[in-house]
Amino acid sequence: MARCRGGRPPPAAAGGAGTRERGYTLLEIIIAFAVLGLALVLLLGTLSGGLRQVRGSADSARAALHARSLLDVVGVGEPLEPGRREGGFDAGRYRWVLEVEPYADPVHDPDAPVDPYGPRLMHLRLQVQWGEGGPRERLRLETLRLVQPDPAGVAG
Repeated sequence: MARCRGGRPPPAAAGGAGTRERGYTLLEIIIAFAVLGLALVLLLGTLSGGLRQVRGSADSARAALHARSLLDVVGVGEPLEPGRREGGFDAGRYRWVLEVEPYADPVHDPDAPVDPYGPRLMHLRLQVQWGEGGPRERLRLETLRLVQPDPAGVAG
């Protein structure tokens, strides 16, 4: 039997004839990569869902900003008249519909006399849509606006 320096047997012969070197088999490596791939798919799926929610939130916030801006200027510089108007923001990415009608007070008697010189309430309904216009891509606002009658229109 061959001996190394110091009188010890060489490493291959140290354990005898039945000793094998221990390592990972090909099957173990394939299973490890499959588990790693599955974990990465789950992680990326979670991240993409989060990004979708952030995008939806940003679109909702932008729609609310546009709606607020539109409601702020309605009836400014021109009389607020009943009717329906449509338009868009951001090159058509956001679409809006504004409906204006006199407010019908449910408590007030509809046959009671109305002062033609008195102020009246107008009911404004604004709907803003974006994307496909699904339930999560729609914003609906309602408000009341006090309108003074046009003196030129009432006098005649």
